[in-house]
Order: sequence, then structure tokens, then C-alpha cells
Amino acid sequence: HQGTMLYACVSKKEERMNRRRILLLSLAVLILAAAGALVFYAVRQVDTPGEKVQPLLEYGVEFWDSPQLVAEKLGVSRTPVREAIRKLELEGLVLMMPRRGAEVAKISEKNLRDVLEVRRGLEELSMELAILRMEDEKLAELEEANVSFEKKLSGMDLTAIAEADERFHMVIYEATGNERLVQVINNIKDQMYRYRLEYIKDKEKRKGLFAEHQQIIETLKAKDVPRAKQAIKEHIDNQEATIMVNLREEAAHEKKGKR
Repeated sequence: HQGTMLYACVSKKEERMNRRRILLLSLAVLILAAAGALVFYAVRQVDTPGEKVQPLLEYGVEFWDSPQLVAEKLGVSRTPVREAIRKLELEGLVLMMPRRGAEVAKISEKNLRDVLEVRRGLEELSMELAILRMEDEKLAELEEANVSFEKKLSGMDLTAIAEADERFHMVIYEATGNERLVQVINNIKDQMYRYRLEYIKDKEKRKGLFAEHQQIIETLKAKDVPRAKQAIKEHIDNQEATIMVNLREEAAHEKKGKR
């Protein structure tokens, strides 16, 4: 089908660059060895707008000629491959371009605002419930997660930093004891991840994340609901403001380049 054809016309040099650029989550791929997960991780690790969606080369899918070929090489039916592409398109992570295949979608100000408005409300509710229900063991786990996050900040692996940040927040979600809340958060987890990754690209801004995390921990220890909600709100507000500035600067640069 023409609308679902994926093309990846790259030179050998570009292919080698792709191999270095795509940071494979090997363990996760082995555990989640379904086409949907494989497609997701391929896109999740390649977040440059307009860039061709690349496959996981370890599985022998060197080029995505069509969903059928991908399915054959992965040893699955075409249905999960199509569903994965459709899921990513619905989440705004990729765009299906006529005669060009799937490309990573640009981050828009509206999508950013929409996702972070939802996240902000869920995070504030999580803080309130965590204060009521968090046990000492979970609080200790949260502190350990922030120590681990601080260690990752000193490195250059943005994926590792983003995942350590994600883990910190997940401990809070789990501490709520509300499985439905965790499920709702997981439904937008993939979209939150992209903005999280975009945020930590700013070296100066990410330096303050550990301190913000520490402030969140202190409000949980004090069982101060108003302060806890304010701390998490400011944490997300800072993310939104930074990405907004970056988006506008990139837009201005693109516009200038077209003149």
C-alpha cells in the first residue's frame, strides 16, 4: 500500500552514522520482542524532526521497504507493524508522508502545552496521594533514585539521564498506590519522554534538576501538600518554558535561513 510504504535511501556512510545515533535498549528489546515495541524504540531513540524513521539493525531490518518486509524479518505478522506505526502517528510522534514514508514529527508549541497541562495535573495529584500513602521504604527508594539521577547528570548520555529522571517520577507514581493513576500516566509516558529528552538537551537548565528533585523530596518528607504541589508545578513549568524558548529560537533560525 502506497500510504504505508517506508523508504530509507541512505548511503553506507549515513548507515554507519545511523548505527551510532540509534541508542539501542537491548534488554528492553529482548523483553518486549514484539513489532510494536521494536518500532517504538526505533523512533524513540531518533528524535530529530524530519529524519527518516530507522529500524533496529540488530534484527536484520537494514531498510524498511514496507511493513510486510519488516514483519517478515522480525518474524511477526504485518498487523502489529501497522498498528505500531498507527499508534506512533496518533501520538504525534511520527508523520506518514506521501511517497516519503514515516518521519519523526516536529514538536509543536500546542502539542507541548497540551501534554504538559495533562502531566501537570497528574503530577500534582500524585504528590497529594503520595504524601498520604508513601511508606518509608518508598521514600528511601526515591532518594536513591535522585542520587542515581545526579550521577547520570555528570555524563553525556542523554538517554540515560532521561530514563533516570523518568524513574525518579515513577517512584512517586507508584507510591500513590493508585493503579489507575499509574495506568493513565503510562498512556502518555511516551509523549512525556520526548519532551523530557528535549529539555535535558539544554546543559545549563538540566544542572538545576537535581535540586528541584531534592525540593520535591523535602516536601514529601514534610507532608506539606500545598508546597509539594507547588514544587512539582514549578518543576514542569520550567520544562515547558525552556522548551518553548528553544522551539521559538529554532523557528526564528529556520525562518532566517529561508530568506
